[in-house]
Amino acid sequence: MFTLIVDAGSTKTEWVALDHGTVAHRISLNGFNPNYAGAEVFRSILDKLPEPFHRAGSVFYYGSGCGSEAGWQVVSQALSDGFPQAKIAIETDMYGAARAVLGNGKGIACILGTGANSCLFDGDDICDRAVSLGYLVGDEGSGCYIGRKLVRAYFYNLMPLQLKREFEDCYHLNISEFIDKVYHQKEASKYLSGFTKFAGEHQEDPFISQLVKSCFRDFIEVFVLRYADCHALPIGFVGSVAYHFQGLLKACLEENGLTLGRVIQSPMEGLVRYHSLD
Repeated sequence: MFTLIVDAGSTKTEWVALDHGTVAHRISLNGFNPNYAGAEVFRSILDKLPEPFHRAGSVFYYGSGCGSEAGWQVVSQALSDGFPQAKIAIETDMYGAARAVLGNGKGIACILGTGANSCLFDGDDICDRAVSLGYLVGDEGSGCYIGRKLVRAYFYNLMPLQLKREFEDCYHLNISEFIDKVYHQKEASKYLSGFTKFAGEHQEDPFISQLVKSCFRDFIEVFVLRYADCHALPIGFVGSVAYHFQGLLKACLEENGLTLGRVIQSPMEGLVRYHSLD
């Protein structure tokens, strides 16, 4: 029987079946968050799993929306129906991030992708975690946060002229269309995060470098320095923003006497490593 690991976000779910610590099967399917969709949606995702995945003897599910009792119950019932013979463990995406970058060690685990969050992990459990206010008010340092600062600099004419021309050539932004997408269309955070690609391609530019570092300093203030032992602990990161900007991120952490730990783009990489050792 396989050990099945599930990394479930609102955008996609990743499924990996381990056979004695080796990846035997892998598939990516639609995202799921029980805060926004019911059990029938999750069951439709389970129906798309190829037959080998259903031979799982144990299922480790790490997902968005599982921090609430209602969300946990939705996922639990659907997994119990889909894998009636399997042992099932359900944890939050934040717990998955902690296991992915810290394993059984103590430290601070951070999510830094489209959104942002962090927790203090003692090797077994999350013993403290930051408050997440979402992209409208919080998510400092995230892709959405960087994208918002970047577009703001563009429309306010704060960018150097040559950089602004390159930005224009890349996106051809119209202010009325931009406002419509941010304030009237769905997935505004994902749309704003899309501009982070430009920052990644120009991170050697002094203006971009300083903009991104200012965002990371905000992240550190809100999500790292809140923990009393932060200067004595490794700080691990999961997410595309941390992964692609890790040089700038490391510099900002070192400014505060902090130690960068493991940085991975996707939590699944670290979760496979963790469960392969079981």
